[in-house]
Amino acid sequence: MNFGRGGPPVVVLNVGGTRYSFAREVLKDFPLRRVSRLHGCLSEQDVLEVCDDYDRERNEYFFDRHSEAFGFIMLYVRYGHLRFVPHMCELSFYNEMIYWGLECSHLDYCCQRRLDDRMSDTYTFYSAEDLQAEPGNSRAAPPPGAEEKKWLERMRRTFEEPTSSLAAQILATVSIIFVIVSMVVLCASTMPEWRAAENRSMEEQSRIIEAICIGWFTAECIVRFIVSKDKCEFVKRPLNIIDLLAITPYYISVLMTVFTGENSQLQRAGVTLRVLRMMRIFWVIKLARHFIGLQTLGLTLKRCYREMVMLLVFVCVAMAIFSALSQLLEHGLNLGTPNEGYASIPAACWWVIISMTTVGYGDVCPVTVPGRILGGICVVSGIVLLALPITFIYHSFVQCYHELKFRSARYGRSLSAEFLN
Repeated sequence: MNFGRGGPPVVVLNVGGTRYSFAREVLKDFPLRRVSRLHGCLSEQDVLEVCDDYDRERNEYFFDRHSEAFGFIMLYVRYGHLRFVPHMCELSFYNEMIYWGLECSHLDYCCQRRLDDRMSDTYTFYSAEDLQAEPGNSRAAPPPGAEEKKWLERMRRTFEEPTSSLAAQILATVSIIFVIVSMVVLCASTMPEWRAAENRSMEEQSRIIEAICIGWFTAECIVRFIVSKDKCEFVKRPLNIIDLLAITPYYISVLMTVFTGENSQLQRAGVTLRVLRMMRIFWVIKLARHFIGLQTLGLTLKRCYREMVMLLVFVCVAMAIFSALSQLLEHGLNLGTPNEGYASIPAACWWVIISMTTVGYGDVCPVTVPGRILGGICVVSGIVLLALPITFIYHSFVQCYHELKFRSARYGRSLSAEFLN
């Protein structure tokens, strides 16, 4: 029996009792990877690695899979839209999708949301690696160097994914403790009592604690750089850039102290040292590695930059209009005593921004009747303009939160297995 291009011109797929007939040449570029693999099979053994059984006489390939689910998948092949089978578990259908070679991105958006909600409720994540790990699936022998790569991957997950293992959780806890200690020392060092002459010993102790924290952060950053897959991509990641911004000022301040002295007469150098030491506040952003909430905020800002720019444009346009009108009504037309809070358009911008955001400090306020009417319009306009892009940002925030929660749940499964073992 010849397989491949020299085989019979018609191929029959039997999926759960439902038959589908295709021309053999159609299989070559078939959208489903498992079906397209049949075109390259040269022997019956190759065929049985793809399907469950094969009938020589009928040239029929058997797949012991869900027939109705495959029918919906064939609708995607024909029309380009993939949706869930009614009254079928979303995760079961997703399992069928992975078997045939489809991914979550092939689903329509509404079904993607359903799948996300289902995964969030059950903390389950199906992947190609999971299917290969199931009994009965053949796995090739590990290539040379696989153990080393596996060790590097385990180290990378330990440092990058706090929920991937028990060691990763311990490492994340220690890192959080160092961040909290460094923040407490930073805040306490600005207190007058701490900087008094009689508390020189406390200041020395704070510097020792700061050096220990910096040493931990530096070692952590170096190890993560060594075990990373792509060094260039590692340097470009926002969290790694924040780590660099948090660590570098300490070493710069130490070098400047060595060259200029602690009581330097160079005022500019003294100001620079104070600025560099205050940049330690960036350490608190390191908590984003260990808390999904902060990661969600950063990912939302990254994906919604267009909406954020649109919001900024709305505010700037309204600020330009209302600041010019308020300066004219309160100061330019001399309707009464000139209101010095609106002496210029830039000065009036301060009143516009705190009014549009409904903060209302009251340090600057209109006194004329036309000015107060304009102020009311400004407040109402601010509420409307700020609310318009919020819906898009909110939906993106929810989606980002679910994505990060799924990833955390996936690594949490390996942690649970570690506890059980």
